[in-house]
Amino acid sequence: MPVDALALVTADQLSHDLSALDGLERASTVVLMVEVVEETDYVPHHRKKMAFLLSAMRHHAEDLERAGWSVDYVRLDAPGNTGSFGGEMARAIDRHAPKRIRFTHPGEWRVLEMARGWEERFGIPVEIPEDTRFICPTPDFSAWAKGRKVFRMEHFYREMRRKTGFLMEGDKPAGGRWNLDAENRKPADADLFMPRPLRIEPDRITREVLDMVAKRFPDRFGDLEPFSFPVTRTDALRALDHFTETALARFGDYQDAMLSGEPFLYHSLLSPCLNAGLLNPLEVCRAVENAYRAGNAQLNAAEGFIRQIIGWREYVRGIYWLRMPDYARENALQADRPLPWFYWSGETRMACVSACVRQTKAEAYAHHIQRLMVTGNFALLAGISPSELHEWYLAVYADAFEWVELPNTLGMSQFADGGLLGSKPYAASGNYIGRMSDYCGNCAYDVKEKTGETACPFNPLYWDFLRRNSERLASNPRLRIVMSAQRKRSPERQGHDREVARRVISALANDRPLSPDTFSDLERP
Repeated sequence: MPVDALALVTADQLSHDLSALDGLERASTVVLMVEVVEETDYVPHHRKKMAFLLSAMRHHAEDLERAGWSVDYVRLDAPGNTGSFGGEMARAIDRHAPKRIRFTHPGEWRVLEMARGWEERFGIPVEIPEDTRFICPTPDFSAWAKGRKVFRMEHFYREMRRKTGFLMEGDKPAGGRWNLDAENRKPADADLFMPRPLRIEPDRITREVLDMVAKRFPDRFGDLEPFSFPVTRTDALRALDHFTETALARFGDYQDAMLSGEPFLYHSLLSPCLNAGLLNPLEVCRAVENAYRAGNAQLNAAEGFIRQIIGWREYVRGIYWLRMPDYARENALQADRPLPWFYWSGETRMACVSACVRQTKAEAYAHHIQRLMVTGNFALLAGISPSELHEWYLAVYADAFEWVELPNTLGMSQFADGGLLGSKPYAASGNYIGRMSDYCGNCAYDVKEKTGETACPFNPLYWDFLRRNSERLASNPRLRIVMSAQRKRSPERQGHDREVARRVISALANDRPLSPDTFSDLERP
């Protein structure tokens, strides 16, 4: 039978309700799925991330075939693989002679621009329908943003609550408040009964992928095994049930906490499955709401989790498509230092940074506070290039696709968009990490010390960050108190902060420990 449509499905579109397949006849459609070097190498992806996505793709292809679709699947090591979307599309057109191409709106600007050129290149129609798996279509977000001088997630989130009906009592929020974030900041203690995420034993397909990644990418960042990510929809649903039954109840209280040797605490680890398409955001939120309604979770846990999905996740996607491609080049604070090597090695005497990087290397995962307030906070304070940090986050986390990672990095973490996405820089001294974690108890530096060879590097870097950005941040209402405190520091004190920060950054950038010699000629003010 002649082929009517060639439908491309990518690694972040592993959903059976994909818009590219909507309305197509199975008998006259070929689903094209390709593994290409263009995608494995445009940043040096974590080996566990690559294994997760490739295994999930191969499993999804089998699911599509069982559902009656004809799937043309090209493996990374297949003979003749051109290594690019465009090259594999050209070969597939030669094989099938389709009348049209269908491709659900992709998650990255560069891929969309590539697809927009296919109609002219191949001489057949290219249809790019909206990605209906998201709650807020991009035209709706543009309409919401139109005319606003500032964007705030909280305003957007309330509209998404009304639209979806989650945690609503009529037209009012359950419990009388929209946002319970103030109740979600408890530090955690080690607990013998702490839940563990669902661990799934690799099957034959996953084992083939693990072997291939090990052979092809032996020197790439990241541990490949043990591997236990859900790579099928069935296992992703099992992981969702496991979270709501074992961890959701305490997620709200401890979602910002950090503990040495406990990489997961009460987090769901569902974001890779959500962003790859194995789970739908509405079904995840519905499961969490049902747990709350049944009395199995407190409101602060359900609200905090649902806010991350229908609020923050949808909000950053809207920002991404509203402001790309220029958004990727934003650098409002003019940060330009190179990313230190310890972001790849974990070899630093700062216990918090070392723990988060080593955990990232082992798991391709770190929760949002580890990303925002440890690795992100250090980069912000030290003036690291936001584009270099963006590429690092995109490479090392299994849930990182550009539409969600880039705004979180440039906007939320690095304030590189000047406050478009978030209302203030998330800059903090070592006190925050000391309060929300146990990292400082095993650190070579003293979080209470402000200067000298044993001082926590976050402390002088924090004050120097405020000093060097004082003009840019002077009018920010959420920084009024700290900027006032910074201005009251004497010129001698500010000069000392600047010199200590310079020496800290120089030492850390060159993987040198801070020692008495680093500060031996520096007088305290």
